[in-house]
Amino acid sequence: MTSPIIRPARSDEYDQVARVWMESWVSTGLAEPSGFLLANLRARIPREIEKGWTLFVADDDGALAAMLALHLPKLYLDQLMVAPAYQGRSLGRQLLAFTRTQLPDEIYLRCVRENEKAWRWYEREGFVFEMEAVEPMTGFMMKHYRWKREGNAT
Repeated sequence: MTSPIIRPARSDEYDQVARVWMESWVSTGLAEPSGFLLANLRARIPREIEKGWTLFVADDDGALAAMLALHLPKLYLDQLMVAPAYQGRSLGRQLLAFTRTQLPDEIYLRCVRENEKAWRWYEREGFVFEMEAVEPMTGFMMKHYRWKREGNAT
Protein backbone atom coordinates (compact mmCIF):
# COMPACT_ATOMS: atom_id res chain seq x y z
CA MET A 1 0.00 0.00 0.00
CA THR A 2 1.47 3.33 -1.02
CA SER A 3 1.27 6.45 1.10
CA PRO A 4 -1.00 9.29 0.04
CA ILE A 5 0.72 12.10 -1.86
CA ILE A 6 0.81 15.47 -0.10
CA ARG A 7 0.12 18.23 -2.62
CA PRO A 8 -1.49 21.67 -2.83
CA ALA A 9 -5.28 21.59 -2.72
CA ARG A 10 -7.24 22.69 -5.77
CA SER A 11 -10.23 25.01 -5.50
CA ASP A 12 -12.50 22.36 -7.02
CA GLU A 13 -11.68 20.14 -4.02
CA TYR A 14 -12.82 22.53 -1.29
CA ASP A 15 -16.08 20.60 -0.73
CA GLN A 16 -14.10 17.38 -0.23
CA VAL A 17 -11.61 19.20 2.02
CA ALA A 18 -14.48 20.51 4.17
CA ARG A 19 -15.89 16.98 4.47
CA VAL A 20 -12.51 15.56 5.59
CA TRP A 21 -12.22 18.45 8.06
CA MET A 22 -15.67 17.80 9.50
CA GLU A 23 -15.23 14.01 9.71
CA SER A 24 -11.86 14.38 11.44
CA TRP A 25 -13.21 17.00 13.87
CA VAL A 26 -16.26 14.85 14.63
CA SER A 27 -13.96 11.85 15.29
CA THR A 28 -12.57 13.74 18.32
CA GLY A 29 -15.97 13.52 19.99
CA LEU A 30 -16.16 17.31 20.31
CA ALA A 31 -18.85 17.83 17.67
CA GLU A 32 -21.67 16.07 15.86
CA PRO A 33 -21.78 15.89 12.07
CA SER A 34 -24.30 18.28 10.56
CA GLY A 35 -25.09 20.12 7.39
CA PHE A 36 -24.62 23.36 9.34
CA LEU A 37 -21.07 22.43 10.42
CA LEU A 38 -20.17 21.27 6.92
CA ALA A 39 -21.51 24.49 5.37
CA ASN A 40 -19.53 26.59 7.86
CA LEU A 41 -16.31 24.72 7.08
CA ARG A 42 -16.95 25.00 3.31
CA ALA A 43 -17.43 28.76 3.67
CA ARG A 44 -14.38 29.12 5.89
CA ILE A 45 -11.87 27.57 3.46
CA PRO A 46 -11.80 30.38 0.85
CA ARG A 47 -11.90 33.02 3.62
CA GLU A 48 -8.89 31.46 5.33
CA ILE A 49 -7.00 31.15 2.04
CA GLU A 50 -7.67 34.84 1.43
CA LYS A 51 -6.23 35.56 4.91
CA GLY A 52 -3.04 33.61 4.20
CA TRP A 53 -3.61 29.88 4.39
CA THR A 54 -1.60 27.58 2.17
CA LEU A 55 -3.82 24.51 1.86
CA PHE A 56 -2.55 21.00 1.18
CA VAL A 57 -4.26 17.63 0.89
CA ALA A 58 -3.09 14.06 1.24
CA ASP A 59 -4.31 12.45 -1.98
CA ASP A 60 -4.78 8.68 -1.90
CA ASP A 61 -5.24 7.92 -5.58
CA GLY A 62 -8.05 10.47 -5.91
CA ALA A 63 -9.54 10.14 -2.42
CA LEU A 64 -8.67 12.88 0.06
CA ALA A 65 -7.18 11.28 3.16
CA ALA A 66 -6.29 14.48 5.03
CA MET A 67 -6.08 18.25 4.90
CA LEU A 68 -3.29 20.50 6.11
CA ALA A 69 -3.58 24.27 6.42
CA LEU A 70 -0.46 26.32 7.08
CA HIS A 71 -0.07 30.06 7.50
CA LEU A 72 3.55 30.29 6.40
CA PRO A 73 4.24 33.99 7.19
CA LYS A 74 3.02 33.44 10.77
CA LEU A 75 4.92 30.11 11.14
CA TYR A 76 1.55 28.61 12.00
CA LEU A 77 0.13 25.12 11.55
CA ASP A 78 -3.58 25.95 11.58
CA GLN A 79 -5.26 22.64 10.72
CA LEU A 80 -4.02 19.07 10.43
CA MET A 81 -7.05 16.85 9.93
CA VAL A 82 -6.92 13.17 8.95
CA ALA A 83 -10.05 11.40 7.71
CA PRO A 84 -11.14 8.70 10.18
CA ALA A 85 -10.51 5.88 7.68
CA TYR A 86 -6.84 6.98 7.52
CA GLN A 87 -6.24 7.58 11.22
CA GLY A 88 -3.71 5.33 12.93
CA ARG A 89 -1.62 4.85 9.76
CA SER A 90 1.09 7.46 10.51
CA LEU A 91 -0.41 9.92 8.03
CA GLY A 92 -0.44 12.63 10.72
CA ARG A 93 3.28 12.06 11.24
CA GLN A 94 3.87 12.35 7.46
CA LEU A 95 1.91 15.62 7.39
CA LEU A 96 3.90 16.95 10.32
CA ALA A 97 7.17 15.99 8.62
CA PHE A 98 5.94 17.80 5.50
CA THR A 99 5.04 20.82 7.65
CA ARG A 100 8.62 20.87 8.93
CA THR A 101 9.86 21.10 5.31
CA GLN A 102 7.66 24.18 4.85
CA LEU A 103 8.47 25.67 8.28
CA PRO A 104 11.88 24.20 9.08
CA ASP A 105 12.91 26.40 12.01
CA GLU A 106 9.81 27.12 14.05
CA ILE A 107 6.12 26.17 14.14
CA TYR A 108 3.25 27.46 16.25
CA LEU A 109 -0.11 25.73 16.67
CA ARG A 110 -3.17 25.64 18.86
CA CYS A 111 -5.14 22.62 19.99
CA VAL A 112 -8.48 22.37 21.78
CA ARG A 113 -7.79 21.48 25.41
CA GLU A 114 -10.46 18.74 25.39
CA ASN A 115 -8.74 17.07 22.40
CA GLU A 116 -6.23 15.34 24.66
CA LYS A 117 -5.26 12.73 22.06
CA ALA A 118 -4.11 15.51 19.70
CA TRP A 119 -2.19 17.68 22.16
CA ARG A 120 -0.48 14.70 23.74
CA TRP A 121 0.60 13.64 20.23
CA TYR A 122 2.01 17.11 19.51
CA GLU A 123 3.92 16.99 22.80
CA ARG A 124 5.40 13.60 21.84
CA GLU A 125 6.39 15.20 18.51
CA GLY A 126 8.45 17.86 20.30
CA PHE A 127 5.99 20.74 20.66
CA VAL A 128 6.23 22.70 23.90
CA PHE A 129 3.14 24.02 25.68
CA GLU A 130 3.21 27.81 26.06
CA MET A 131 -0.21 28.92 27.34
CA GLU A 132 -3.98 28.44 27.32
CA ALA A 133 -6.48 30.99 26.07
CA VAL A 134 -10.14 31.01 25.06
CA GLU A 135 -10.80 31.19 21.33
CA PRO A 136 -13.45 33.96 21.15
CA MET A 137 -14.99 32.69 17.90
CA THR A 138 -15.73 29.18 19.27
CA GLY A 139 -15.50 29.48 23.05
CA PHE A 140 -13.05 26.56 23.18
CA MET A 141 -10.09 26.72 25.55
CA MET A 142 -7.04 26.42 23.32
CA LYS A 143 -3.62 25.10 24.27
CA HIS A 144 -0.88 27.01 22.43
CA TYR A 145 2.27 25.16 21.38
CA ARG A 146 5.59 25.99 19.78
CA TRP A 147 8.27 23.85 18.17
CA LYS A 148 11.78 25.05 17.38
CA ARG A 149 14.41 23.16 15.47
CA GLU A 150 17.18 21.95 17.77
CA GLY A 151 20.17 24.23 17.71
CA ASN A 152 18.03 27.18 16.62
CA ALA A 153 18.59 30.17 18.93
CA THR A 154 15.57 31.31 20.93
